Amino acid sequence: MSSTIPPNIPPKATTIQAPTPLTSITQTPTIFLSGYISHPDACWRNHLTTALSHLPITILNPLRRDWDSTWKNSPSDPKFVEQTSWELECLERADLVVVNFGSLTSAPISLMEMGFALGMKKRVVVCCPEGYYYRGNVQVMCGRLGYEVFEGFEEFVGAVVRSMEGLVGKDALEE
Repeated sequence: MSSTIPPNIPPKATTIQAPTPLTSITQTPTIFLSGYISHPDACWRNHLTTALSHLPITILNPLRRDWDSTWKNSPSDPKFVEQTSWELECLERADLVVVNFGSLTSAPISLMEMGFALGMKKRVVVCCPEGYYYRGNVQVMCGRLGYEVFEGFEEFVGAVVRSMEGLVGKDALEE
């Protein structure tokens, strides 16, 4: 994974990490980063954030620094509910949802988040490489709804950057 940092351009993007309240969003458009977390290449969010850093946007990153695997996947666990609610609110508020499925992962939450975003007719950019367990499901669903599925990470990053540049607008890019 090699995301290039635009040369000599100071970072303009703001990243909001879970569970920071979304009231702290100070600039739009916003992008939500959905995708796998349990894989050797799970640092994909850092690469994408770097590639987007030149844009005046807000990046909503669900990766939680204080995550504890002892939290129960249950509505009775307040920390679990806080995280899940934060992600749902981000999905609802985001101008763009990106979903990155890693090869050799099942990423069931990401699959659910993609379906949720597609059902809301959001702008969605999907990366689904060969080897992803439910790749056929992703391809059929996205194809049926007219969404492109990228196999390679660099293609995916390029599509995400172009999409966000389109949302930001030409005037903001020239500032």
